[in-house]
Amino acid sequence: MSSMLWPILRRALRDPQRIAVIDDQRSWRNIDLIGGALYLAEEIEKRCATRHVAIMLPTGGAFPMALLATWMLGRVAVPVNYLLSESERQYVIDDCEADTLITAGPMLEYLGGSPKNIRLLKLDELNFRGFPPLRMPPLFTPNDDLAAILYTSGTSGRPKGVMLTHRNLRSNVFASIRHAGLTESSGFLGVLPQFHCFGLMAMTLIPLVLGAKVVYTARFVPSKIIKLMREHRPDVFMAIPSMYAALLAVKDVDREDMASIRLAVSGAEPLPHDVYLRFGERFGVRLLEGYGLTETSPAVSWSVPETAIEKSVGTLLPGIEVRVLDTHGDALPIGSEGEVAVRGPNVMAGYFKMPELTRQAIDDEGFFHTGDFGRLDERGRLFITGRLKEMLIIGGENVFPREIEEVLMQHPSVKAAGVVGRNDPSRGEVAVAFVEIAEGEIFSEAALRTFCREHLAGFKVPREIRQLDQLPRSPTGKVLKRQLGELA
Repeated sequence: MSSMLWPILRRALRDPQRIAVIDDQRSWRNIDLIGGALYLAEEIEKRCATRHVAIMLPTGGAFPMALLATWMLGRVAVPVNYLLSESERQYVIDDCEADTLITAGPMLEYLGGSPKNIRLLKLDELNFRGFPPLRMPPLFTPNDDLAAILYTSGTSGRPKGVMLTHRNLRSNVFASIRHAGLTESSGFLGVLPQFHCFGLMAMTLIPLVLGAKVVYTARFVPSKIIKLMREHRPDVFMAIPSMYAALLAVKDVDREDMASIRLAVSGAEPLPHDVYLRFGERFGVRLLEGYGLTETSPAVSWSVPETAIEKSVGTLLPGIEVRVLDTHGDALPIGSEGEVAVRGPNVMAGYFKMPELTRQAIDDEGFFHTGDFGRLDERGRLFITGRLKEMLIIGGENVFPREIEEVLMQHPSVKAAGVVGRNDPSRGEVAVAFVEIAEGEIFSEAALRTFCREHLAGFKVPREIRQLDQLPRSPTGKVLKRQLGELA
């Protein structure tokens, strides 16, 4: 089987002068990406003795260049999440077994220093002039040959290294292209960080394989996103729900600015009903939820316009199976709720240096147990209703925080909400809610509890609602329930 590298090289060499990437600094033709990768591969070969190569670069054209250079040598890329805390970044550096980090001087200055215990290869100090040294990349890779180790953001403990093979990435890229009807003429606007599996697959590898243009910006600034939409007229935009909510807050924008968007995909966290509704009403763009995990490369399902309905994360990608399991691990019938388990060529090889955790996550039949609670309908659409680890048991009843959060976020004063459980001697657990208040609104716990009582069963109404200036979030925008639990 050919590696993830070859379909990218074939497409780039077919039209070397075509613009592949536009980022905050420059435009990159296909020949710029390939030539730069050849230069960089020589430098990696000179300096790096390990098979694993760490990459810490801002979102833009330099990241795919570094990725291709790593794969040209048959080595494993380890993207480092620069948004982690200094101690978490250092943990990843120490754990990944790489001796060299590809980065840039301005990025290290922005972070306030360099990581320890690793050699730095700074792109801004290299000479890319002249004709690059040619080399023949590996033609084939075994199915289990690693392409990348992606570390989870550590919302429930230390980051875990997810091992993804060339087969994992290749299968997910081509299945996504087929499922969503993406073509060479598709135009992408990328705001997702490339160290994240969503940004890596959907906004980096897919455009490169298609030969489609992608426009990147390293920082999410809502007014700049609107400006880039006006200028480049992309038809594919993928973001997390909080980004769509932020775009709604931009005043100088109308439907015409987003008229080119055919696929506006939301992922990484649940899409609030209020954001879904207001985005469609204001811009005439229906938000399409997708579902996936780093462990599934990442896409499991996408909503496409033909079959999309609110609350569904779409139909499954070709080649992927989903079972909904009961507490004993037995498959449930269509329409029943249980744990979502995924099987397919996209499921990871395992957690790096964590064989026991891998055995717990992937069963003997090859199904990855996601820890998410959901159901399938008769049309094959998947619905995710909550996280098993977050489920509360209140007076003997199962309650998912997501349901309470959805209700709170329908109140006009609430910008964002997070709900966790707290032990209670009489009921086992009670719900405690934390909210961010919208600009110009006033926090009233009594009003919010009254609103919840109008929309929820009595036992689901939060015992306490607290205001926070900002909910604690991971670098990818997910609310950190662990920190809220400590506050509760």
